[in-house]
Amino acid sequence: MARYNVLDLFCGCGGLSHGFENAGFDVLLGIDLWKDALVTYKYNHKNSETLCADLSQLEASIVAEKIGGKKVDVIIGGPPCQGFSIAGKRIVNDDRNKLYKSFVRMVEYFKPRAFVLENVPNILSMGDGVIKDAIIKDFEGLGYKVVTKVLLASDYGVPQNRRRAIFVGMLEKMFDFEIPKVEHKVTCSEALSDLPDYTVENGKGYPIECKSDYQRLVRSRSKALYNHEVTVHNEQTAHIISLVPDGGNYKNLPKEYQETRKVHIAWTRLNSQKPSITIDTGHRHHFHYKYNRIPTVRESARIQSFPDDFVFLCSRTSQYKQVGNAVPPIMAQAIAQHLMNQL
Repeated sequence: MARYNVLDLFCGCGGLSHGFENAGFDVLLGIDLWKDALVTYKYNHKNSETLCADLSQLEASIVAEKIGGKKVDVIIGGPPCQGFSIAGKRIVNDDRNKLYKSFVRMVEYFKPRAFVLENVPNILSMGDGVIKDAIIKDFEGLGYKVVTKVLLASDYGVPQNRRRAIFVGMLEKMFDFEIPKVEHKVTCSEALSDLPDYTVENGKGYPIECKSDYQRLVRSRSKALYNHEVTVHNEQTAHIISLVPDGGNYKNLPKEYQETRKVHIAWTRLNSQKPSITIDTGHRHHFHYKYNRIPTVRESARIQSFPDDFVFLCSRTSQYKQVGNAVPPIMAQAIAQHLMNQL
């Protein structure tokens, strides 16, 4: 089978890269501005280079030099979208739009056979579709046929109901978005029930046997646990969490506790019998379905579908952010395998 070279822009810790690697692609380089994420990326992607750079300022020729002039077959990545600036029916020529434009510039320079751009679902509806239309128009102007769809991660074996907008462009033909879905959605319990309610020192063996196919999958290349450091909350916080049932939220609390946090997702317990709600970057509002604490970094990584041999580095706060910002690798792999077939 042919090997295809990939460039990952705004790579973060490498969830998208990991999925593409597992599908048989060669990821040449991951580029990001956040050093912590690149430390984790480099540790887990031994065959890929990293480049710490602001993509809005980065010349494509420097990237070409970094990869030794190799051909780039596919460009992947998720440019931050919170900066999009709109006026009327168009994207304004604003500094905040430069990150997305840098993705377009790299595609124009390398002319890959395909690209995959992922983002938050509301990128499709922002400004009544102005941004979506502008993105498609930019890539069509470079000769790509572009299709877009919102995918639900749990449809592809990720134990999380995370929705992501995916743009795929191909030079020769339209990408067919009929990516095979799983028959059984993985639940929180199937993802986490083998991880204990106490800290396991990095590199120590598993204290509990596998209890599900998903656990066997994520543990298959790992002999030990990493990133499973339990948070000990103060007494009142632990007490309030204890009052919320499996799958419940602030509405299950006595009135005097309901207003203690001013966000509607506060005091939400994961549901053991369903995929997780979308995990965030460490705002500490979501709690374990059984234990009176937030999930550990490893538990969060499991919910994102990272295998246990994918180790997160730097501070714990940084690790939570790295996990929360990532594209779930198992969903990325499903997209990558489907793209590989069409290439």
